[in-house]
Amino acid sequence: MWVIILILVIIAGILIFFNIPYSMTRAQFEQTVTEQIRSSEAAGGDTFTLEDIQELPEPVQRYFAYSGYIGTAKMSYMKAAFKQVDFIMAPDKPAVKIDYTQYNFVREPVRLAYIDTSMYGIPFEGFDSYIDGRGGMKGVLGKVIPLFNQTGEEMNQACLATFLSESLVVPNVALQDYIAWEPVDDTHAKATITYKGISASGVFTFSEVGEALSFTTEDRAVISTDGTVQRVTWSALFKEYKNIGGIRQPTHLQAVWHYDQGDLIYFDSDNFMIAYGMESL
Repeated sequence: MWVIILILVIIAGILIFFNIPYSMTRAQFEQTVTEQIRSSEAAGGDTFTLEDIQELPEPVQRYFAYSGYIGTAKMSYMKAAFKQVDFIMAPDKPAVKIDYTQYNFVREPVRLAYIDTSMYGIPFEGFDSYIDGRGGMKGVLGKVIPLFNQTGEEMNQACLATFLSESLVVPNVALQDYIAWEPVDDTHAKATITYKGISASGVFTFSEVGEALSFTTEDRAVISTDGTVQRVTWSALFKEYKNIGGIRQPTHLQAVWHYDQGDLIYFDSDNFMIAYGMESL
C-alpha cells in the first residue's frame, strides 16, 4: 500500500512540475532575446527609400515596391509567433503540432527561436540559435532532460542560410552589407550572406508582380538530432499574400527538404503574426 501511495505521489509531483509555467529553456530564450533587443535598436530609425534599393536586382526592387515597404520605417528586428504548426522532425516521424516563437535581428545576423510542444504528454522544448556566427539546436524533454545539443561548422552555415531565407520578410536585413545580391533574370535573384568567415547562398524566385515565392539553397544541410549530416536541397516557400497593416505579407509559410525520394514539407504554417521593431504580439 505504501509503495502504491509513493508511486502516486511521484506521478502527481511530475504532473505538477510539467504544468508549472517556469521553464529554464524558455527563460534562457527570453533572456537572450532581451539582450539582443537592447543592443539592436540602432539598426532601425529611418525609412525605406527608392535610393536604398536602386542597386538591388530588378525583381528584389519590385518586391519592395509591391509589398509597400517604401516610405515605411526600417525595423531593427522582427518577432514572429506561429501557432499549431505542422512539424515533422524526420522523414520517418509523424507530424506534431508545435508553437514556434522566432526573432530575427538586423544589425548583426542573429536568429533565435523557441519551440514548444509535447511528446506523449511530456513537454518538449527546443531552442534554435544563431549568435556571433555560431549556430545551435537544442532539445529538452520534460523541462530538464537534454535530448540533443547540436553545434559545429555545418550548423553554423545551416543557420546562416536560414537567416538569409527570411531576409525579405525582415527587409532591412536585405540592405545590410553582410548580404550581396546578384541578378539572375526577371524573376530570380541570387543572394549571398557572409559573416564570421562563413558564407551561404541561395536563389529567390519572384512572381511578375513582385511577390517573393521561394528561396532555394544547397547550403542548409539536414542535421539530425544524433549529429548525422546530409546534404539536401532546401527551400522556403512564401504563399497567399495579404495586405496586413498596409504591408503585403505572405500568410502561409512552408519549409521543404527536397529528398531524392520526394519532397518533405516539414514546417507548414498559416497561423502566425509578425511584428517589427519594438512592437509586441
